[in-house]
Amino acid sequence: MRDFHRPGRSAVFAGNGMCATSHPLAAHAAIDILKSGGNAMDAAIAGAILLGLCEPQMTGIGGDCFVLFSPPGSNDIKAMNGSGCAPSAQSAAEMRSRGLTHVPEYSAEAVTVPGAIDAFCQLSNDWGKLGLEALLAPAIDYAEKGVPVAPRVALDWAGLTSKLHVSAQKDYLVHGKAPLPGDMFFAPKQAKVLRQIAAKGRDGFYRGEVADDMVQSLAALGGAHQLSDFANQHAFYTDPIRGTYHGVDLVEHPPNGQGATAILLLNILSHFDLAALAPFDARRTHIETEATKLAYQARNAIIADPANTAGLEQMLSVEFARKLADEISLTSASQTPSQIIEAVHKDTIYITVVDQDRMSVSLIYSIFHGFGSGLASKNYGILFQNRGAGFNLIPNHPNELKGGVRPMHTIIPGMLCDAGKPIMPFGVMGGQYQPTGHARVISNILDFGLSPQDAIDAPRSFFDNGTLKLERGYEQKVVQELADLGHAVTQDIEPIGGAQAIRILQNGVLEGASDPRKDGCALGY
Repeated sequence: MRDFHRPGRSAVFAGNGMCATSHPLAAHAAIDILKSGGNAMDAAIAGAILLGLCEPQMTGIGGDCFVLFSPPGSNDIKAMNGSGCAPSAQSAAEMRSRGLTHVPEYSAEAVTVPGAIDAFCQLSNDWGKLGLEALLAPAIDYAEKGVPVAPRVALDWAGLTSKLHVSAQKDYLVHGKAPLPGDMFFAPKQAKVLRQIAAKGRDGFYRGEVADDMVQSLAALGGAHQLSDFANQHAFYTDPIRGTYHGVDLVEHPPNGQGATAILLLNILSHFDLAALAPFDARRTHIETEATKLAYQARNAIIADPANTAGLEQMLSVEFARKLADEISLTSASQTPSQIIEAVHKDTIYITVVDQDRMSVSLIYSIFHGFGSGLASKNYGILFQNRGAGFNLIPNHPNELKGGVRPMHTIIPGMLCDAGKPIMPFGVMGGQYQPTGHARVISNILDFGLSPQDAIDAPRSFFDNGTLKLERGYEQKVVQELADLGHAVTQDIEPIGGAQAIRILQNGVLEGASDPRKDGCALGY
């Protein structure tokens, strides 16, 4: 129970259906879909598409998605991989021949084929009730009539304007500048694209004039993309992966997402009695930080395109986690090369919906960096993701850039299950932080008995590029103790990530939680 004398956010409880996401307009649209006869899949898709307009710096139709969901009346959990491939004509060898050592982040060479729209079309057709025309209607309406810019969105936007290429500035600046809170953002060109998708399904995006616009624009910007790359893009169903922490199952999306990293991290933490510690003291944060270093080092060596499964079994191995746990010193920070964890990218949206039949959807959708590649198509203003920057150019590395393959992804939806039954779809935004975020939220709940809302509100830390970043919610005594252990500590940071969750209580009531670090909320009915 929170202290009602102090600022905070109450959990939201409802009996019929609920949505939790990072923008209130999207949450409201999702609830409207549920009330109009749609199910959780319909609501999640409608809300996600709208989030591309409410938070265009975070996501959009030029991006990728991953989805976990449980069908109505079933405890099964299914996974959809909505990530796109590198252009078939692209190769790491050619880029190395030009002296490149990494994929340039803000270039057409970093643009992979958008995968989310095909995933949404498949999921709507296979699992939804209302059809694409109904699901895209809220986003089309807001694209034409405008979305008032929310405070956190405005803050992010102001810090990212320099990332916008001239091809995107006319569509993603308001009067040549970043908008202020309350300013209106219009996207009439995107409304035209969404109308084509509503009428023609995936072919309205991956074939015809919209695809022509994307390919021609990318070619003019130096890309190797071809119409066939877009026509051949297909999302696909896959099998989730699982780990167990304190008897509760954590279900994650398999590679090319980094969900296995969260499972490995929790397996490492299971070898320490965290519950005997204070939840936000230096010892708990130190152990989590050291485990993060080890888990991410394994991630960087192993996770790649879904066809490359070598090493996944090791990442999920309890024995491997035990060996890593044995490497952790309780009295000093390890000295780890700074390149083990790449710079954190916070630019992602997450939405979760549970409906009256207790169908649960956990959906994450992103363009990777803030405003993605910074490039947009000429005619329709489609902002391109730069997910290709997730590849490396190391010869024979599992995650080496190759034409027609998918890069390692940072975005991961999550789901908790108890006794085989889904009990909490959840997600933690924040790019590279996400596995650590999953582990932190789950540990807050299972080790320390926090409610989902309290677990999300709690202060966060993250080891990033050689530095231990601590939110200002940590006491200064704890900050000093971590520095004394040898951590290079800073609190001069932005808030770390964001999170949303819906817990299904034993009596069937839905408990929604939403991160105050974002503009969003949980709404139920």
